[in-house]
Formats: sequence, structure tokens, C-alpha cells
Amino acid sequence: MALGAWSSRFVKTSGDFMLAGKQLPLYLSASALFATWFGSETIFGASSEYLNHGLLGVMEDPFGGALCLLLFGLFFAKPIYAMQARTLGDVYKKLFGKRIALYATIFMIPAYFGFIAAQLVAFGLILGAVAGLSMEMGVMISAAIVLFYTFLGGMWAISITDFVQTIVIVVGLFWLTITLSQEAGGIFIIMEQAPDSSFTFFPPPKAGAWMEYLGAWAILGLGSIPSQDIYQRSMSAKSSGTAQKSLFLASAFYLTIGLLPLFIALSGKILYPEISLENDQLLLPELVLQHSSLPLQVAFFGALLSAIMSTTSSSMLAPTALITENIIKPLKYDRWSEHQMLWILRICLVAITLISVVLAFWKTNIYSLIGEASMLLLVSLLTPLTAGLYWKKASSTGAKWSIFGGMAAYLLFYFEFIPIPAPHHLAALAVSIVAMIIGSNRYPGPLSNKLS
Repeated sequence: MALGAWSSRFVKTSGDFMLAGKQLPLYLSASALFATWFGSETIFGASSEYLNHGLLGVMEDPFGGALCLLLFGLFFAKPIYAMQARTLGDVYKKLFGKRIALYATIFMIPAYFGFIAAQLVAFGLILGAVAGLSMEMGVMISAAIVLFYTFLGGMWAISITDFVQTIVIVVGLFWLTITLSQEAGGIFIIMEQAPDSSFTFFPPPKAGAWMEYLGAWAILGLGSIPSQDIYQRSMSAKSSGTAQKSLFLASAFYLTIGLLPLFIALSGKILYPEISLENDQLLLPELVLQHSSLPLQVAFFGALLSAIMSTTSSSMLAPTALITENIIKPLKYDRWSEHQMLWILRICLVAITLISVVLAFWKTNIYSLIGEASMLLLVSLLTPLTAGLYWKKASSTGAKWSIFGGMAAYLLFYFEFIPIPAPHHLAALAVSIVAMIIGSNRYPGPLSNKLS
């Protein structure tokens, strides 16, 4: 909170608040990108899924998260950075015009409430395990803490706190990993006692199994490419080269550090099988509380809180920027002063936080909250963004058909109005691609400010 308050001295304009003035060096940019999703899902959700289903249960995260950062760095960072857009909604505006930008913004915003709610639930779980607070009280306290420093410093606060929090995450997780390995007699002892399914990376040779497998990779690996949070963190770098290098570093960090919570969960289950919980997401906190020293408890819970706060702050700022820049600002065009824009951003930030708190009270499964949020982006916005950057025939009509067609198909498949054997989001993504092709060929039109 002190770092967030201190960083507010760098915020003079709305651009400073949303993108840190595009001044972040490599180390701040890479740590911010690493912390994008390294929060509740990776530490709580993925670890409990891993114990129940092995590696095949965690393809979405951390493997999908690392894939997303890699793909964004390879194919999206440089052409998007060259557009000098303030939000991802502005990218759609440059590619397809104002109307498509509005559609894309409206479709992006609801996805973030699930992200934010998931982090607040995780924070509440920690405070409940450590201090005995109720879930509701823990959620409200966590929301207030993150809102405070994000309200003051925006992207500058997020980037600076992420750098410090990343150090705490790495130290805490490595310390716990080494401690458990020593207790068991070595890493290989734990691996020998693990169930056979713990290290199965590929599914059985069946069409249905492979469809589910690819679908898990796609949820975060492809679905989070058209997201404002990864956009704002990568575009805050001081150059396109720095942004690309930061994404590659963050991808490597995310995959390697992201495997540590899985190993910790496996070690705890093998070393202390007597630990039995109604909520598997609480395994890691209970393991540390019952079987570790006080310094290790401080390090571990410090790492947990750091990871969760990093992800929460970014998820709060993303829809705030979209609403302000792509919905409110066009109402008065360029007549808003910078002072007014800053306060509009902050008011939107408070409103988004309150809505997310309500959602956190309503649904408390972390893994499903984040997965459902990513699917909304995957089925509606990935195809138009990719086609707009790399397909010369892509038109505004094709983008509109792709956005609405993909989302409509997903809802029909999800609620089983049209039963299908394939994963709903993959089938809807296919519909989105087909709609883009048909719409662009039937109603061709030049792209607005199209990049060569």
C-alpha cells in the first residue's frame, strides 16, 4: 500500500494511469507480465486440480498461461505496439472502426469481473485460514487494500508493486519447495511415490480426449490474447522490443515458477496424507500452517498475498481503462480535461470493484471463475483481432459477424440448446472463424488505418 501511494507521484495524466506513460524498463515490464495471472488460479485452483487429475487437469494453467504470453510476444506485441493505442478497444477501432471497437469493448468488460472475483475469493480464503475471518469479511478487506493502491497509482503502482511482489513469490515458493523436498528425502522420493497420473502430459489416443485436451490449452492460451490486462502490461514497456522480450521472459518464468505450487501440493499430499479438507483449494495454506516454521509461514503467505494482489490490481484496471477510454470518453469526444479523465478512471475503478465483490459472494470456485471469463474472450474477440492484423480481406462486417456469431454459438452450445460432442468453446471458436471468412468475403471493405 505504501508503494502504491508513493507511485502516485508519477501519475500526471490518464495515459500515466493506464499505461505508465509507456516508460517501463525490461525488469518492471517482465515482472508485471509474469504477475498477470500468477495468482489464485495458479496457486490455489491449479494445485487442487492437479491433485485430482494430474498434469492433464492443469493444461489451462500454468501451461496455457505460458503459451498465451509466448504467442502474444511472437505475433501480436510488435504490430499492436506500432498502433500507439491506449486500450485494446482502440486497436479494434484502428482495424475496423468505431462501431466494432464499441462491440469489442462491451464484450471484453464482463470477462474481468470473473477474474477479479476469483482473486478476491482467494484472498478471503487466506484470511480465513490465517485469521479465522469469514469469507465475506476477507473478500471486503482484500478489495479495499488493492483498490487503495490502484486508485492512487494506476499502472505505475501495479508495475512497481508487481516487481517487489514477484521477488516475494519466488522466494516463498522456492523456500517451501526445498523444505518439503528435504523432509521427504529428496525430490525423486516424492516423484516415485506419486500416482501414475501425476506426470501424464498427453491424453489417451481417443478423439474426444484430445478435443478436451486442446480445449484446455485454448481457454487461457488463446482466450486471453484479446484481453486488456495483457495488453496494458505489455504496451506499458518503453519500446516494442522491450515489450516482446518482456513477454518471452514472463512466459518462461510463468511456466517454471508455475510448476512449484503443483509440486508443493503433491509433496504435502504424500508427506501428510492425514490432511483432509472439504475445500481442496485450502490444502496449501493448511499444509503450511500445520507443518512449517513461523518464518516459512510468513514467507509463504507473503508470496500468496503478493501473487493475488498483483493479479487483482491488473484485472481491476483493465475494464476501468476500457469503460473510460472507449465508452465514456467518446460521449464528449476530446472535451474531457486530463484531470477529469483521471477522476473518471478512478470512479470506474471503484464501481468495478464493488460489482466484483458481489460476484465473489455469489460464486467461490476459483478455477471455474477464471476459465469461464477466458472463454468469453476466446469465442468472440480472438478471430477479429488476428484477422485484422494478418488477413488483408478482413472487413468490419466480417468482424461483426465473428464477434456476435461466436458468442451466440457459445451460448447455444453451453446451455445445450444445440448439443455437440466437442468442447463448447472450441466449437464456438470455429463458428467465429467461419463467420469472419464469410462476412469479409461477402461484404469486403478496406480496413481503417490498416497496418501493412
